[in-house]
Amino acid sequence: MSIREERRAAALARMGEHLLREGLAGASLRALAHAAGTSDRMLLYYFADKDEILTATLEHVAAELAGLLDSAVAAPRPYPALLAECAAAFHRPDFQPFMWLWLEIAAAAARGQEPHRAIAGRIADGFLAWGEARLEEADPAQRAAQAALLLATVDGLALLQAVGRAGPAAEALTAVAPRSAAAAPSARGRRRS
Repeated sequence: MSIREERRAAALARMGEHLLREGLAGASLRALAHAAGTSDRMLLYYFADKDEILTATLEHVAAELAGLLDSAVAAPRPYPALLAECAAAFHRPDFQPFMWLWLEIAAAAARGQEPHRAIAGRIADGFLAWGEARLEEADPAQRAAQAALLLATVDGLALLQAVGRAGPAAEALTAVAPRSAAAAPSARGRRRS
């Protein structure tokens, strides 16, 4: 790896940590350069433009999340067990910054903002492929459908938690994955509104 590649990789790691802490509000060129420990001009030496910086940084974050998921979730599993394991993992404090950032990216994509829309599509495709590889289902069409349902359910659970509705999220998880509900976050002690 060349010195330029090493510095670019180090900048991506620091900018990824920054975005996990600050969210997309911290995605200005100046803030990203500061997080990378360099100037905005120098950052543009490593990347063509701000869109490339953001795209590469978010792809780095997505790869980091994939690694965490690989270590947290066993495979292959039937859908209810995989859903419960994913929900339990995403409820852990080390996963939550990834989910909050993902919700921000998805919201920007829903508004048609680029590069967020393209990035969100690639991240979703990666999670769908990850889910398909970990589902215990012989029929490829059914496995693809279950992976899409897994993504939709995990994102929905994260959304409920993000808006302060962890209790209903836990109840929903119990309803769709009753055999594995013990692995899910508990609703006890949380107020429903």
